[in-house]
Amino acid sequence: MATLASSMTADRALAAKAPTDWSHPAMTRRIRRRYAAETRFRAFGFVAVAASVLFLAFLLVNMLIHGIPGFLRTEIKLAIPVSTTALHLTRDQLSGPGREAALSAADFAGVVTAAAVAKFGDKGASFVSDTGWTALREAVTADPTLIGKTAALWIPAAGNLDLVAKGKPPSTDAAAFQSAYARLQREGTVRTNFNGNFLRAADSSDPVSVGIWGAFKGSMLTMFVTLILSFPVGVLSALYLEEYAPRNRWTDMIEVSINNLAAVPSIIFGLLGLAVFLGTFDMPRSAPIVGGLTLALMTMPVIVIAGRNAIKAVAPSIRDAALGIGASPVQVVFQHVLPLALPGILTGTIIGMARALGETAPLLLIGMRAFVGAPPSGLTQPATVLPMQVYLWSNEVNRSFVEKTSAAIIVLLLFLLLMNGIAIYLRNRFERRW
Repeated sequence: MATLASSMTADRALAAKAPTDWSHPAMTRRIRRRYAAETRFRAFGFVAVAASVLFLAFLLVNMLIHGIPGFLRTEIKLAIPVSTTALHLTRDQLSGPGREAALSAADFAGVVTAAAVAKFGDKGASFVSDTGWTALREAVTADPTLIGKTAALWIPAAGNLDLVAKGKPPSTDAAAFQSAYARLQREGTVRTNFNGNFLRAADSSDPVSVGIWGAFKGSMLTMFVTLILSFPVGVLSALYLEEYAPRNRWTDMIEVSINNLAAVPSIIFGLLGLAVFLGTFDMPRSAPIVGGLTLALMTMPVIVIAGRNAIKAVAPSIRDAALGIGASPVQVVFQHVLPLALPGILTGTIIGMARALGETAPLLLIGMRAFVGAPPSGLTQPATVLPMQVYLWSNEVNRSFVEKTSAAIIVLLLFLLLMNGIAIYLRNRFERRW
């Protein structure tokens, strides 16, 4: 009986393990549903990626369309009588020791305005930029023999005339500016050139003469302070927590605090910078040193978290092999673990610095939204940064600032790409495979 029972059990087991009939209708339906689900998942993934690419392309194309005109400037040709009487300046004064004082006292603006009125009538002054007189000053400084002659110079046009030249409606008195531009075209005394002043000047109340160099230099100084503070402190903190710190309640509390700091809104760090650096230590307001310190506090937790993950990803066999050949624990960390973890650490640094470059909220609270008419000459000089410059220009009523805002965004994106490109190059250079 026992033999018969075991035989029947074996028969049932063989029957249960019978080959699957893949041609059965139920199995065919299951396979069809599985393939359909996989196709839908792939389609959804493709749609998500395509939508992201389309949004990015729309952003870039929109910025280029509105921003490229910001790099151009319209100029009109004026015949300017540079008389000594009207200018209050002589050739002898330009060759003497008081040259700068004489240039400062000269009435360049009045001479240019008089030439514009003589050409266009009573409204002539509104067709020339408020800072158009600087072109006459530069010409006279370069060639003092122009004094006493009539000089034909290209003078920057006013913002409204510049808008007409670029096919955009002016803010006020459209008919007068369109008529003046048509007349200049007939005479061949108007042109649109690359605006090099936009890349080498600072902020201004005149949209024709504004520049991005002041904010660009402020961003570079601020990012420099942020990097030299957050990177070494963040990396050393990650090394200590991962390689040396004992596993106890205090270490766990520190880890939780760092993770929470990485998620704190940036404006909280601005309040911290306002209270500590400005309120307690009385550091200069709106200075790159204060902006860099504030952004370093915000960036450091990101670098610590990325650094710990990169250090943890190094294979334990690397440590064991180094200890096995007689390396000290310090040598193991700095000569073997750190070089292998450096690419991952640089990835976290890229993310943190990119976030810091685009921040405005913490910088608002420490005063970096001020009007700064000259590029900063040091870490303690008043300065602004590119995101803040974009914010300030976007709030201007003058329509000519619209294209300057888009142009500044293009410069900001290029600066971000350059910074990320350098970091990616360094990351790939230090990357090792085992």
